[in-house]
Amino acid sequence: MRRSSGKQLSLRERLEGRELDLSLSGLSDIPVRELIALPKATILDLSCNNLIMLPPEFCSLTHLVKLDLSKNQLQQLPGDFGRLVSLHHLDLYNNKLVSLPVSFAQLKNLKWLDLKGNPLDPALEKVAGDCLDEKQCRQSAVKVLQYMKAIQSEQDREKQRRLQIERELEKRREAELRAKEARERELRKREKMEEKERRRREYDALRQRRLNEPKKEESDGVTKKPESSARPPASPKQRWLCDVLLKLLLLLCVLGVTAVLLCRTKLLHTPGCSSLNQLYEAALRSLQTNQAVQRLLRSIPFP
Repeated sequence: MRRSSGKQLSLRERLEGRELDLSLSGLSDIPVRELIALPKATILDLSCNNLIMLPPEFCSLTHLVKLDLSKNQLQQLPGDFGRLVSLHHLDLYNNKLVSLPVSFAQLKNLKWLDLKGNPLDPALEKVAGDCLDEKQCRQSAVKVLQYMKAIQSEQDREKQRRLQIERELEKRREAELRAKEARERELRKREKMEEKERRRREYDALRQRRLNEPKKEESDGVTKKPESSARPPASPKQRWLCDVLLKLLLLLCVLGVTAVLLCRTKLLHTPGCSSLNQLYEAALRSLQTNQAVQRLLRSIPFP
């Protein structure tokens, strides 16, 4: 620990019994490490120094019973100041405090408090009152603790209210999310059913068309021939040759038929008719058994 002049200051030299007097030492910083090493020092006097703030580590001095911080330049107390639960006596006279931390309500053993000479919030100043004698300082401790407990309770309720609102919002978001997922599942299910129904209708329509096609052909009474089986039309020269051959064939047939009829009716037993009848029968059998001649006759384009 250093004075403002820079000279070393020994804490053990200032310790008398349970009281450690560091007042009028020109301190701008508190030697917290050295103070932690002196747990016997339950009474600490830091008045009349140049302290602007207390470091957070100061709240670990939970063995303190009496603390004098009067006549400094303190603008605020640490947020965990309520950890100093052993405090019975607290002097904050003539500083620059405007408010107290909410954790101040945890100082359940506090019996004496002086907040005079601070630019306190009007509500807090009214509650703290004067500290001109022992009775007033004791009343100030009781009233300030009650006031800070009420603030703490209000803040706790507000915190709980915010947490409740957040939980309700979270539940609402979860419910909306579940509802959205359910709607999406229902939509996918409906789309799947509609697709299935569309495919079924298409299948039924195709099946019905296939069943109706043979009936339509039967009702028309005409069976279409394949285009590949149609014969190509004959040329004029081919038609002329076919006509000549046909006429010669017809002439021969007429002559042959006439001769056969004559032979079979009147000249049946003459030698010439016998040979003619044999030739006729042989020719007839040959025509019946010769497939080439049959194909030729079928290929002749009759007019």
